[in-house]
Amino acid sequence: MILDHLAVAGETLEAAASHVEEALGVKLQEGGKHARFGTYNRLLGLADGLYLEAIAVDPNAPAPEFPRWFDLDRFSGTPRLTNWICRVEDIEADLVSLSEGAGQPIDLERGALRWRMAVPPSGRLPFDNLFPALIQWQGDLHPAQMLQASGCRLRRLVVFHPDALDLAKLLGPLELVEFDSGPVAMRAEFETPRGMRVLE
Repeated sequence: MILDHLAVAGETLEAAASHVEEALGVKLQEGGKHARFGTYNRLLGLADGLYLEAIAVDPNAPAPEFPRWFDLDRFSGTPRLTNWICRVEDIEADLVSLSEGAGQPIDLERGALRWRMAVPPSGRLPFDNLFPALIQWQGDLHPAQMLQASGCRLRRLVVFHPDALDLAKLLGPLELVEFDSGPVAMRAEFETPRGMRVLE
C-alpha cells in the first residue's frame, strides 16, 4: 500500500479548487466527471507520481440512488482536505485484512482511465472518514502521467484522530504519512515554487 493521491472537497467545485490554489499558489487543471457518483473534479500533478484532486457534487448530474463516495452527500462548510487514497496491488486481499467497513470494490472509469475502488455502502469510511480509500488502477495508465508538473511536492501528510495510534497500527508504516492524536483533521505540507505551504 502506498499513497496515491489526496482529495479536497467543497460545497462547489469552484470553492474546492480555489481553496487549493490559494493555499499552494498554483493553478489546477481540468479533470472530469464521475458518472456513477455524480461528482466531478479538477487536478494538480505533484512530484513523485502523486496528484491532488479538488472534488464536489456535480449539480448537473443525476443524483445516484446510493450514497456518494468520500461522504460527499454530508459535506458542508468551508472547503478542506477530506480524504487520502492509497494504491494497492490486490484490493480484495487488502480489504480482507483491514478495517471492517472499508468498503467493497467498485469498477469505475473516466475517459481512458480504469480503476477499482473500495467504497462503503454508506459512503463514509471508518475512523470518521479518515481511513484511506483503497484504489487499484487497471492497466498502466495513471492520472499523474497525464498532468502537467506543478512544481509542488508533498513533504508529509499528517492524519489527526483521537484513535490515531490504532489507525497507524492497522495500516502499518506508510511513506510520507504520519499519525497524531487530536481532533479529526488532516494537514498536508508541500514544497512549492513559492516555498513551503500547508493545505488543510
